[in-house]
Amino acid sequence: MSDRTIIFDFGGVLIDWNPRYLYRQRFTQESEMEWFLENICTSEWNLKIDCGKPFADSVKELSATYPRWEKEIVAFHHGWEKMLGGEIPESVEILEDLQTAGYKIYGLTNWSAETFPIAFERFKFLQTLDGIVVSGTEKLVKPDPAIFEKLLERFNLEAENCLFIDDNLHNIEAAGKLGFETIHFTDPPRLRLDLQNAGIL
Repeated sequence: MSDRTIIFDFGGVLIDWNPRYLYRQRFTQESEMEWFLENICTSEWNLKIDCGKPFADSVKELSATYPRWEKEIVAFHHGWEKMLGGEIPESVEILEDLQTAGYKIYGLTNWSAETFPIAFERFKFLQTLDGIVVSGTEKLVKPDPAIFEKLLERFNLEAENCLFIDDNLHNIEAAGKLGFETIHFTDPPRLRLDLQNAGIL
């Protein structure tokens, strides 16, 4: 084992989160659902919630702008838990293998401070990590360099000793510019291979 520290993103890497799990129950046509997610409850809108904007305020403002879609917008908040599809078993197995090998493991996630406690309680492996930085708590989101710096400062880490794993290429690029070693996550088998090639597993 080297002195490297492993930093995991959560959604899309360790946890299967997807608003389509909720909205397939509310839309009869896939095309209408996709239009709604691309134009109403967009990724950009959700990112503001991940950055600390209160869910209630976000829903109220968006509903006022798009009153026709109010019920669907409100569902993004009150039905949020239905967007959790479960853990990604193969990825969690890799996480556990890294812990067994003695690596320190941290989390750096774009996630609402209001809903993260739900995930933290449901997914017990999150409770085994050495530390977690949640964007909604910090009022900062990836790929802002400031949230990476917050992680380093809080846990007394050096970027050059950290390996950061994320499925979002923009986040990977931001971490790389700060000196992190990075792996762009695409699927668990590839992640395991990348870790083996890096001499970590």
